Amino acid sequence: MKAFRFGRAAAVLSVAALALTACGSDNATGSQAQAGGSAAAAEGVSGTLSGAGASSQDAAMQAWMAGFQGQNPETTVQYSPDGSGAGRDNFLAGGVQFAGSDAYMDEEELEKSKEVCGPEGAFHIPGYVSPIAVAFNLEGVDELNLDAETIAKIFRGEISNWNDEAIATLNEGVELPDTPITVVHRADDSGTTENFVEYLAAAAPEVWTDEPSDAWPADIVAENAQGTSGVVSAASATDGAITYADASAVGDLGTVKVKVGEEFVGYSPEAAAKAVEVATPVEGRSDIDMSLDLKRDTSESGAYPIVLVSYHIYCTAYDNQETVDLVKAFGNYVISEEGQQVAADSAGSAPISETLREQAQTAIESITVAS
Repeated sequence: MKAFRFGRAAAVLSVAALALTACGSDNATGSQAQAGGSAAAAEGVSGTLSGAGASSQDAAMQAWMAGFQGQNPETTVQYSPDGSGAGRDNFLAGGVQFAGSDAYMDEEELEKSKEVCGPEGAFHIPGYVSPIAVAFNLEGVDELNLDAETIAKIFRGEISNWNDEAIATLNEGVELPDTPITVVHRADDSGTTENFVEYLAAAAPEVWTDEPSDAWPADIVAENAQGTSGVVSAASATDGAITYADASAVGDLGTVKVKVGEEFVGYSPEAAAKAVEVATPVEGRSDIDMSLDLKRDTSESGAYPIVLVSYHIYCTAYDNQETVDLVKAFGNYVISEEGQQVAADSAGSAPISETLREQAQTAIESITVAS
């Protein structure tokens, strides 16, 4: 392992600092801002920074934009929550200076990034960590226990009613109605989809045989909606619906405790942290790239395996010093204690650890002007 790469992903989250709130929404960046403590205004930073991508982190992004622009009144930050896939595409086309993505770029995308970022391409900084909730709308039922195989069969349409024996067996004493199940999935290319189906493929491989992708499998016909707010809204309006979404956005929907080992685990920052503990750095990436592979089939006690690590994707080099300064200032604000706290307050995300913050700061400070 290269010297810069973090040796254990347990350092990713500081569990003591985590706080989860049930709020969120789904709606395009000097000198360095301090990465620890309160982020100081970056003297002389000005201009417009544009980003696009993951809708899951939009509530956090709104808080970051407001905080950063409040400290840097000569700046404007724009972010379009079009979905992870659209954000990466826009970034690779040179349309925005950074992308938000719930999935890291594949090798083909990284190679293409050299066309807009120079020979060293792009790199990933984890800025937003949150569980993905399996959420449902079933009158009189607020919580259910489900294992991976049952979840996979539900989303494939193989289990079509809520009082199916497979669900009832896992939920003794719960009165389940004979209500049809309506699956609602993301219509857009989504990192949340990719993270969710990665879990299904790893934890229930005999049922979920489709290759994980940010696009929903074309052969599985179900209801669909655009963005995080779209699927939550559709599920909230449909009796018997089930969907998957960033946990900060599910509102009053019922949620699933997922079977891990011999126990059922509900989503929480602490449970997400335990899942990240067994993650490993993606092999073959550059020293400054901080992409993670999550162990979706973990049996770690207390771990919630359906978790997303949402990245900010930056170029290693930009065309001019003004853009470099602006990207560095905004990037450092996002990872600062202040930036992580305003995101937690707004979106219920999990603040990153000091160790990860230091590594992210080193990566961001390596951004240069293209030669």
